[in-house]
Amino acid sequence: MTIDLVQAHEVFEASVDGTVGLEEEFALCDPQTLDLVPRFEELRDAAEPELRAQITGELIRSEIEIVSGRGEDLADAISRQRDLRRRLFALAEGQGITLGATGTHALADYRKQSFIDTEHYRRVAEGLQWVAKRNNTFSLHVHVGVNGPERAIATCDRLRPVLPTLLALSASSPFYDGMDSGLHSARTQMFTRTFPRCGIPDHFGSWKAYCAYIDMLVRTRSIVEYTQVWWSVRPHFTFGTVEVRMCDAQSDAGESEALAALVVACVLQAARDAEEGVPYEPVAGRLVEENVWRAIRHGMDGRLLDLETLEEVEARAAVDALLRWTEPARRDHGLPEPSLSARNSAQRQRALLAEGATPHDVYAATVRESRATYGAQEVPTA
Repeated sequence: MTIDLVQAHEVFEASVDGTVGLEEEFALCDPQTLDLVPRFEELRDAAEPELRAQITGELIRSEIEIVSGRGEDLADAISRQRDLRRRLFALAEGQGITLGATGTHALADYRKQSFIDTEHYRRVAEGLQWVAKRNNTFSLHVHVGVNGPERAIATCDRLRPVLPTLLALSASSPFYDGMDSGLHSARTQMFTRTFPRCGIPDHFGSWKAYCAYIDMLVRTRSIVEYTQVWWSVRPHFTFGTVEVRMCDAQSDAGESEALAALVVACVLQAARDAEEGVPYEPVAGRLVEENVWRAIRHGMDGRLLDLETLEEVEARAAVDALLRWTEPARRDHGLPEPSLSARNSAQRQRALLAEGATPHDVYAATVRESRATYGAQEVPTA
């Protein structure tokens, strides 16, 4: 298998600003125990052809992903995804499967999970061993079309400091292996801290520099396919998009849509700033990583570093700063102002825990929340 960098360049040259694709991952659970069940192939094969075409497998057989496909804009992508969600939830219920939507499964034993049987995931399992086995996590990925390869790299570079704020806002995984992790995003700690070529990428500065990095990985047999580059933001060579991969899966469909709206706005604002030559000083990775840890540990209950002043700010103030920064892109592209909840999923889960609920009780509450929103005929508008 080869990675065609010339073709990737052509894909970005033909890309259109503001197209959107959404990818949402769900846990397959037993309705009584809520433990993970390895029934991906069974659920996929039971789907009608139109739905099956939008279903993909992830690493483990107790996980399923639905993808919107290319939407002409955010509204189109959300409309596609709502229809797919309703059908997927109805299908799962008919097959005796309950779907969960948090960054980690709160209860399951990772040692009991099995991998799906595809060439890609056989390669992942063989290459990563325990790292792959340990990774029972669930995410929201957002693709946004960005025209031009140089602009796509500049957009990824400018998004690096933004990623921790998006993580804090999306945190939904305080539990792992049946216990309270003490974190707001255990998913991020388990995934981005263990997988290679993951987390916050370097500042690359140019398409040439990025391609040199990819070429080195191929030449040294570090990777054989591009999807083995798991950065939290990356240019996607197949779709001509900037893909943001930082966020936990959301237990509430409306919150998933609001988060996607903010991600789209961030990508388009970064692309706009790059095109207009807005001054930008690359931020040291160690500073961005400090904020990643703060987002992992305390989420929206914590404080992040203002990367210009290097002073602490409340996480909510950092979100407000993102909203101010992205206002021009939202206006120009007709994007809604994201309807953000007063408390995110991790905060709500921690509140239940503080009231005496068990991890099982808390996970059951998130499952009910997901069924009532993702599986509903109508979901809140982002």
